[in-house]
Amino acid sequence: MRRLPSLITALAAAMTLAALVPPAAANAAATPANVDVSQRHLNESEEAVAVNPTNPDNIVIVTNVGHREAGLTAGMFEAASFDGGQTWTTKLIGLGAGDPLGDSCCDPSLSFDQYGNLFMTYLYQVEDTVPIALSTDGGLSFSVMANISKSDLPPKKGAGDSRGLFRFVDQPTITSGAGQVWVVFNAGGPIVATGAPVSGLGRVGTFVPVEVVPGTNNCTYGDVAIGPNGQVMQACNLTESGQGGGKIFVNVDPDGVGPAGFGDRIFVTETHVGGYDFLPAQPDRSVDAEVGLAWDRTGGPHHGRVSMVYTRETKNESDDTDVYVRHSDDGGATWSAQTRVNDDATQNSQFLPKIALDQSTGDLAVVWYDARNDQGSGAPGDTDGLNNDDAQFWGAFSTDGGNTFGPNRQISAGTSNSRDSGNGIDYGDYSGLAFDHGLAHPVWSDNSNSTGNNPDGALHQLDIYTAVLPAAG
Repeated sequence: MRRLPSLITALAAAMTLAALVPPAAANAAATPANVDVSQRHLNESEEAVAVNPTNPDNIVIVTNVGHREAGLTAGMFEAASFDGGQTWTTKLIGLGAGDPLGDSCCDPSLSFDQYGNLFMTYLYQVEDTVPIALSTDGGLSFSVMANISKSDLPPKKGAGDSRGLFRFVDQPTITSGAGQVWVVFNAGGPIVATGAPVSGLGRVGTFVPVEVVPGTNNCTYGDVAIGPNGQVMQACNLTESGQGGGKIFVNVDPDGVGPAGFGDRIFVTETHVGGYDFLPAQPDRSVDAEVGLAWDRTGGPHHGRVSMVYTRETKNESDDTDVYVRHSDDGGATWSAQTRVNDDATQNSQFLPKIALDQSTGDLAVVWYDARNDQGSGAPGDTDGLNNDDAQFWGAFSTDGGNTFGPNRQISAGTSNSRDSGNGIDYGDYSGLAFDHGLAHPVWSDNSNSTGNNPDGALHQLDIYTAVLPAAG
């Protein structure tokens, strides 16, 4: 009893101290446990991740690796977990001759469907062909089921966008859902797309003839999503070069693998981010707007809503880039006003966002690289005394269909510097995110060595990090 006044005083002091803690410190306390998945010498970057909806403990990650520095001619890094990310089995895949995935180069993209099929696309090291691989055992093994090439184009091509097709291929993206699988990629100028029906585990039909998406010449670095009725939307950034300007367009195929095809492009927004916008935190590779899509097929209150994430620069060449989300409730015909996702009050860079929708709840998750805590002052968030050139990984959730987002959460426990990695593509062109059954699984490149098991130590080569982030946390 006599200790009660001192207890009250202590509680009051603690409450006062808590009120004075800045938001960054408060967020840092909630940082989830980080896991260095790769723990591999040299660099890995550009992450794809997928969670099996038939077994949410089954998570698969595939990333680029630095070939030349490792003495490789081909290959990608793969990690698979069957216990919710507590332990991982890792290996290099697509190593060339004799490998079922051939001579893989880079740019992996993954998608699990409702049957447990895991689809993967990527680029070959040499061929101007885009492979589509399938795993029916949770990522333990893959086989190439299709190679999309110039020969898959319809025999009669239109003028304009069809010229010079497949002189190169770049950044393929794959998605699945509503009984379909679709892949889109840049085929030497325009975006091309193809899809196939899926009726069960291992039961994938024939891919439809490759379609040149109208009005997408010089439009790239995009995404693809499938709606609840099987409709398909692709989004891309125009232009693929330069630092200024930047516009996002979408095209919609109203019946997916049916006969209709993609309609004319629809303008969504300007970004002030060109195809190669150099930032202090991404000085060698640069960034694009990195548009992403997520289509609600839940049957919930926002069923049929498609959400879009992208990067926007406040003023051209200001390096003040932010992450925004818009949504459409009419299949892409019209779009909402933009909602800013990052909640910092700085003029530093946020970049390479990724969006995912939990089809079991309808909640949205968005993650990105974030330089908000790098003021060049030597405080946490700064590694070298320079402003805005270090990055952490952050995220936020929305429970109302993207109308609003909750407080930002710092996901990475440490601070990274991409230039210190010596990786020619810095953090790469994109980050990774999967979201299922209330748990977000972000994946990013990190050289902070916050976990203490990067073989290259701190602020050297990049490893692949992940965490488990509950939406309700």
